[in-house]
Amino acid sequence: MSLHRRRGPLAGGWFGRLTAQWRTVVWLTVVWVMLWGELSWGNVLAGILLASLLITFMPLPSIATSGTVRPWPLLVLVARFVADLVVASFQVSMQAFRFHHTPHGAVVGVRLRNPSDIYMTITAELSSLVPGSLVIEAHRLTGMLYLHVLDLDAAGGADKVRQDTLDLEARVLRAFASNDELKAAGLYHHPGETPELAGATPSGTRGAAGVPGADRSERRTDRGEGQR
Repeated sequence: MSLHRRRGPLAGGWFGRLTAQWRTVVWLTVVWVMLWGELSWGNVLAGILLASLLITFMPLPSIATSGTVRPWPLLVLVARFVADLVVASFQVSMQAFRFHHTPHGAVVGVRLRNPSDIYMTITAELSSLVPGSLVIEAHRLTGMLYLHVLDLDAAGGADKVRQDTLDLEARVLRAFASNDELKAAGLYHHPGETPELAGATPSGTRGAAGVPGADRSERRTDRGEGQR
């Protein structure tokens, strides 16, 4: 038995799948051509054929999204990711030269503002690609990410890890989410409006409103953080 919600059925028939997921066909064709390293009609046609066969006989469920791509926030997201990648790579490599220092790893739980599959996946992948942290578990129903941090002290502590992850999610949402999704997350800045973080509590801890057991999950995560 799975705790995950079931998505709606795909469009009926192989032709319906191809027309509904034509972007996936294009993307898989591009990946195929890049793998071969040569742009030719043969590689393009082979990529289209292979992608069509994959979509037809091994279809993946569609993810409903109403977002849009914003060029400037996307550029900010990519630039900040590259900067974090370079800085974190240097910091992790320096750990090898600290002979008398033992890294104190920990698992930190972070509740995201938007538990959408696509935004959670992007945030988790970008977090895992940066050296020093790795997403070891993600809960779709509660919007929780659990990250293993190589050295909690060097990362600035659990609160700093949570804030950095939420800042990353904010950049992802500003780059891809719709205005309604930004408003729900408290990230939509409009003249005359004061944005308020969704799920914020008086104590300053972000929670998922209406999610049973959310507070218990955070307490359990806090107890799990510590030196290893």
